[in-house]
Amino acid sequence: MLSRQVAEKLTKLETPFYLYDVALLRQTLESAMSMASKYGYKVHYAIKANYDPRLLQIIREYGLGIDCASGNEVRCAIEAGFDPKSIVYAGVGKRDKEIRYAIEQNIYAINCESIEELHLVDELAREAGRVVDVALRVNPDIDPKTNHCIDTGQADSKFGISYEEILSSVEDIKSLRNIEVVGMHIHIGSQIRELHVFENMCNKANVIVENLTKLGFELEFVDVGGGLGINYDMPENEPIPNFASVFAITKQHLKVGEREVHFEFGRSLVGQCGELITRVLFNKTTATGRRLAIVDASMTELIRPALYGSYHNIENITSEESQRLKYTIVGTACESTDVFDENVSLPITKRGDLLTIKSAGAYGMSMASRYNQHDLPGAVYSDEL
Repeated sequence: MLSRQVAEKLTKLETPFYLYDVALLRQTLESAMSMASKYGYKVHYAIKANYDPRLLQIIREYGLGIDCASGNEVRCAIEAGFDPKSIVYAGVGKRDKEIRYAIEQNIYAINCESIEELHLVDELAREAGRVVDVALRVNPDIDPKTNHCIDTGQADSKFGISYEEILSSVEDIKSLRNIEVVGMHIHIGSQIRELHVFENMCNKANVIVENLTKLGFELEFVDVGGGLGINYDMPENEPIPNFASVFAITKQHLKVGEREVHFEFGRSLVGQCGELITRVLFNKTTATGRRLAIVDASMTELIRPALYGSYHNIENITSEESQRLKYTIVGTACESTDVFDENVSLPITKRGDLLTIKSAGAYGMSMASRYNQHDLPGAVYSDEL
C-alpha cells in the first residue's frame, strides 16, 4: 500500500490521519466505469461510504451519480456539484424536511421503503404542486452471505417493502396522484465476496420486475444495489475489486428488457484507497501476558472493528527490526471494545512507530465520532505529499 512508500514523509505529520491514494482511486473509478459502459449500466456512488470533499470532486469527474441515505447526504452531493438528476435517495426513516428538500431539488428518484412513506411523499409532493418520481425498494429476501450487521436483504430486515405487502397494496399505490412509480430498487447487503449471490439477486429481480409490470407499473429503471466486497485480508493482492465479473453476471442473468440498470457502489470504489495512519504511544503487558501496543487512533477514528468485529490488515511501516512479536493493537477510547486487532504479528514495535490500518477508505472517516472529545482525524492526499 501507499503508506510504506511514503513512510518517511508521514513521520513528520501529526497523527492519526487518513491517507488517501488518489492514483488508486482514479484507477478504481476507471475500472468500474469502463466495465459498466460495456453494458450501458449506470453507476451511483454510495456517499455514506466516504464524503471527503476531495474524493467527491474526483468521483464527480468520472460521471458517477450519487446514492444517498439521508437528507444531509443529498445536500452534501448537491453542494459538491453533482447534478440533482443523478441523485437517488433511499433510507428507511426519511424525515419530512428531508423529503421536502429532495422534492425541492428535483432529484432523480426517492426510493421509498414503506407504504406509509409512499403516502407521505405523495402528500408532500401535492403540497409542493409537483409529481415526484419514486422507486419501490423491495425486500428480496436473499441471504447475501456477509456479516449479519450489514445484511440488508433478508425478509426480517428493516430495509425495503415486502413483496407481499406491495401485492396487497397495488390499488392503494396506484391511487396516489402526486407520485410516479418509475423504478424498482433492491439491495441485499454489503461486503459481498461470494459472487454467486449476485446471480441469485438477478433471478429474484427478474421475477419482481415481471410481476410489477403485470400489475401495471411502468418501470423505467431497475436499481440492483451494490455490495461488492473488497479484500481486507490481503489488500495488496486485490487493490481493485472485480467489477467485470459482477457486471458480466448481471448481463447474463438480469432480464429486464430495455430498462436502465443502475448500481450503487461505495466500499468497492473507495475502500482500498484509504489507510488510517496512527502512532504508537505506549507498549505494555497485561497480567495474563498479553502484549499491548497502544496507538493514538481509536474507535472514534475507525469504529468498524469495535462495532461488528471487522478485520483490517495492520502493518508497522517504520520499524527496522527483524524480530517479530504478537501484539494486540488498542486505541485510546475509554471502552474495552476499542481494539483494532489481536495477535497481530509485527516487527518489534516501539513508542513512536507508525502503523497503518489498511483498507480504511470506506466507513472510516464517515463513521468517525468525537467520543471522549477526540478531535476528528485529518486527511492527507498522495498527490499533495
